[in-house]
Amino acid sequence: MPGSLDLSGPVLEQAPRLLNAVLRHGDVAVRLTEVEAYDGANDPGSHAFRGPTRRNAVMFGPSGRLYCYFTYGMHVCCNVVCGPEGTASAVLLRAGEVVDGIELARERRPRSSDRDLARGPARLCNALGITLEHDGTDLAAGPVTLTLDTPPADVSTGPRVGLRAAADHPWRFWATGEPTVSAYRPASPLRSRRRPDLGT
Repeated sequence: MPGSLDLSGPVLEQAPRLLNAVLRHGDVAVRLTEVEAYDGANDPGSHAFRGPTRRNAVMFGPSGRLYCYFTYGMHVCCNVVCGPEGTASAVLLRAGEVVDGIELARERRPRSSDRDLARGPARLCNALGITLEHDGTDLAAGPVTLTLDTPPADVSTGPRVGLRAAADHPWRFWATGEPTVSAYRPASPLRSRRRPDLGT
């Protein structure tokens, strides 16, 4: 059963609801300005597209939990699990504005401008001090908590960042005009391992 933070509806409906929500861990809080939806078995871009694994197990649990994963061998990113239990849909938290604890966020990211402290999914986790230990956290109970607020009146949509699979899905949502929204970058093309065609 979902916890007291009910995000059990379809992920494409839940994702824009998270804009302006406040994610807090300890003394640092971030107001979310950009998110991306991932629709499990219906989405080739999702970690859960091919079914449950030890890594993505939290995605198959109740909504309102934090799904954390390690990427590029150095960064942690976090998602909010949405949808009915067992569907494995989730929303990647891409960017936000630090609204509390900015001094501590600056200590964690000493070379960043205030705009860039949580501008990007890895930066957001770094600013908040979120690690893989927080995977599975009930966001209604903590230690990482999520408080919903009224979403912005003006929301933009577009393709998700850096994906090769389902790259055309306009499942990225952001508060229009927000300076903390991350820059869009398409996926780099895969280098072909085939030898060049030199003709006959």
